[in-house]
Amino acid sequence: MAKQAVRKGGKTRGKGKADRKPAAKRPFRPLAWLGFLLLRATTVFIIAVLALVVLFAVVDPPMTHTIWAEKRQLGSVERSWVDMNRIAPVMARSVVAAEDANYCLHWGFDVEAIRTAIDEGRGRGASTISQQVVKNVFLWQGRSWIRKALETAITPAVEAIWSKRRILEVYLNVAEMGEGVFGVEAAAQAAFGVKADALTPTQAARIAAVLPAPKSRSAANPSPWLRKRAAAIRSGAATIRADGRADCFED
Repeated sequence: MAKQAVRKGGKTRGKGKADRKPAAKRPFRPLAWLGFLLLRATTVFIIAVLALVVLFAVVDPPMTHTIWAEKRQLGSVERSWVDMNRIAPVMARSVVAAEDANYCLHWGFDVEAIRTAIDEGRGRGASTISQQVVKNVFLWQGRSWIRKALETAITPAVEAIWSKRRILEVYLNVAEMGEGVFGVEAAAQAAFGVKADALTPTQAARIAAVLPAPKSRSAANPSPWLRKRAAAIRSGAATIRADGRADCFED
């Protein structure tokens, strides 16, 4: 039986479903709906990226956008993944000396290098090896504020989850070190006909000197400028070994 409701005049009547007013429909708000979709997409993206960061801490990245793009353009690329213990230690030190001498001292961003680059008006020079790994493995090449913002957001996660040795190992395997030549193993064989674990200090320094212009520089046929650059890198590699700046990635 429906509940009784007292009305004026002492009369009562049953208050059933027929007396209830239908709920008013909420107006459709396009901006609110778009914001919801954007929030959902952002959440999914963050979860996916974090999952890949965790996965690639132990699993070697099978392909990168840069390698895929080069293969599509050139028809084929040279690439062979090698673990860190199959890479000459001097090669790792040479790359650090050439690209990021304070690699073991920062948490993904070299603040001092960024300030220097800004003061000198240089577009490049402040990007660390960690940032380059993020760009190569998770993002794409080219300059844009969107890519740089994503790189800045992902780099701390990589630094927090991966070891410094792992970051450098991935970099040495995905960086382009000659046109269509990716990774130190392919670069060593293409330039000098040796495996990555047999590189001499001079050979390692020349490969490192090819960065960051692998399409216009050659480790096999170095220009006078590249020879001079390689000599400086060789000296820098010896210096960071002596002063402890290579300790974070060496056994």
